Amino acid sequence: MPPTTRAPFRTAVRSAVRRSRAPRSAASRVLLALVTGAVALLGVLAAAGPAGAHAALTGSDPAEGSVVRGAPRQVTLDFSEGVAMSDGAIRVLDPRGKRVDTRKVRDTGTGSKVRRAVSLEPDLGKGTYTVAWQAVSADSHPVSGAFTFSVGKPSKTSVAPPQQDGNAGGGSVETLYGFGRYAAYAGFVLLVGGAAFVLLCSPRAASSRAVQRLTVTGWSVLAASTLALLLLRGPYTGSGQLADVVELGGLKDVVATKPGAALVARLLLLAAAALFVSVLFGAYARREEEDVESADPTEREEADRQRRDLFFGLSIGGTVVAAGLAATWAMAEHASTGIQTGLAMPVDVLHLLAVALWLGGLAALFCLLRWGPAPSGTAVRRFSRLAFTCVTVLAATGLYQSWRQVGSWSALTGTSYGQLLIVKVVLVTALVSVGWFSRRWTTRLTDVPAEAGKAGKSSASERAGSAARTAAVPGSRSPERATVRTSAQDSTKAPARDEPGASAQRDAEGPGREPADPVRAAQLARQRAAAEAARRRQEREADPQRSGLRRSVLTEATVAVVLLAVTTLLTGTEPGRTEERVRQADSAAQNEPTGPVDVKVPFDTGGPDGKGTAELEIDPGTSGENALELRTTSPSGKPVEAREVKATFTLPAKDLGPLPAPLKPVKGEKGHWKAAGLQLPMAGKWKVAITVRTSDIDQVTETTTATIG
Repeated sequence: MPPTTRAPFRTAVRSAVRRSRAPRSAASRVLLALVTGAVALLGVLAAAGPAGAHAALTGSDPAEGSVVRGAPRQVTLDFSEGVAMSDGAIRVLDPRGKRVDTRKVRDTGTGSKVRRAVSLEPDLGKGTYTVAWQAVSADSHPVSGAFTFSVGKPSKTSVAPPQQDGNAGGGSVETLYGFGRYAAYAGFVLLVGGAAFVLLCSPRAASSRAVQRLTVTGWSVLAASTLALLLLRGPYTGSGQLADVVELGGLKDVVATKPGAALVARLLLLAAAALFVSVLFGAYARREEEDVESADPTEREEADRQRRDLFFGLSIGGTVVAAGLAATWAMAEHASTGIQTGLAMPVDVLHLLAVALWLGGLAALFCLLRWGPAPSGTAVRRFSRLAFTCVTVLAATGLYQSWRQVGSWSALTGTSYGQLLIVKVVLVTALVSVGWFSRRWTTRLTDVPAEAGKAGKSSASERAGSAARTAAVPGSRSPERATVRTSAQDSTKAPARDEPGASAQRDAEGPGREPADPVRAAQLARQRAAAEAARRRQEREADPQRSGLRRSVLTEATVAVVLLAVTTLLTGTEPGRTEERVRQADSAAQNEPTGPVDVKVPFDTGGPDGKGTAELEIDPGTSGENALELRTTSPSGKPVEAREVKATFTLPAKDLGPLPAPLKPVKGEKGHWKAAGLQLPMAGKWKVAITVRTSDIDQVTETTTATIG
């Protein structure tokens, strides 16, 4: 073809290709913008409701902030659910930062009580002690915290306790682990949903390159993220250092835990899933093609039988593998702990499978609508019924999971988990609403006039005949490529009538002869193939029914991305029921006595050595019977001898008192008085009056207030 002849044709081809790509680029930009918005929403949600620990500290002995009279023999911690703690996970530090525990962590819980204890060294001195602990909750999340208690009286301490109830890992390790968990969920959805769409909705989609890439990508993402989670597990629950990923000793310890065993089981199941995918897109796809192409009834019957056998085997094997993969989450996360675990785990498996079939099938349908071959009305209708079933299962299992994890209306609206759950419900409602519009487009897609149906059948027959003609083309890999190659070869033999200069070239080369220049022939074939592909794409874009369905499915897929992000956040957030239990425990702890009440009153009797401070300790500092201990000291801190010391208590709000305290001097100790059996009938702000007499005439009475809890 002369250059002057090729130029207009090349321009026309490029223009057609450019026009065919324009909608695709616009849709890609829309999808990119929406996904970016989804990621931004994920970041906002993560900042607004930080992922917390699932096992929470509900109590301790000694209690947080308490002051005990004598040194305790051990420290015990109570948790809201099961935890794993290794030796040394509970550290008790004295005011100077020296460790005073024995490092041996014991399980002292009974029944449903989760309690861990560590013994302390004998004869601890007075002052403030710091308790720091670290554990892994039963649903695989690391937890840590710290609190203080005092022996005798509070003191300064050189220990800086870590932030309470924070994740043990933190930093870049925690960020990578969070992305890994999201990628694992996304890979599971694409793998299971894509394969199920082929088996249950559109067997012909097994030959679609787009669906094949989608499903294989899901397998690859799930495998890579599972391996990454396994390597990150040790640093995530321990040091938080990314360099510890390569520690083989830590990997051995991880595999011995329940979450580690679940990740290893997932990798083994993925090996079986790889075989499943290869058969699905290999032998099963070939059987589907043979069923279309074969004209011999006997061969068609044999192909039908083989296809049914393959379908049965793939359905059974795929169900087992998919349920096993879902169980690796159920056995190591929310469902494995808390109430009704025997029922919660299978319900969680059903929930995950319904999510995968719905959202993964949605992604597969979008691939067919976007990159073809366009799905038939029957396939879309089948998926619509499948999606409705999945939504029903999600509603039932989600309702049960919500009750199990939240438990009350106050937890639904007043906890991070409950608020995220509300966001998830809103997203699911939006997804169902968009799905209703998709169903309307589906109805239009299936209600095709008879002429259009005949045209479709004729077009299908032509494509089948084209595929049959190209079966013998050497090196052809798929019917699609073979069709393109045949079109290219035909185009070299018979140029289009409307192409400028085509007749002249045909006359020059002679009838039935190939172009003299093979390079030009190949170039012409490529141009004709591109023009044909552009024409088919334009026809697909011009179809209003499939175009509308494609837009609604794209919207559904975008909402699904955000929904998956919120679901991932939910699995990393403390359940509302647990958070409510911790709040109740904290409220009860605030109402309990925290230790003796100290009252300091400066005095000056006016006589020699008459200045000093009277320090009164009320133990336990609650309503009822209390013991008193009073010391008088000089400004230099030395004991002050007093002839007499009195103390009285008055509660003005209830018009009670004054109640005298029977103080008696302690033999052998200068400036030290004690009293036992003082009855303070109710809590409140009591007025304390202390009278100090240092001589026959030097006496003073000072007053202050003391809050009795």
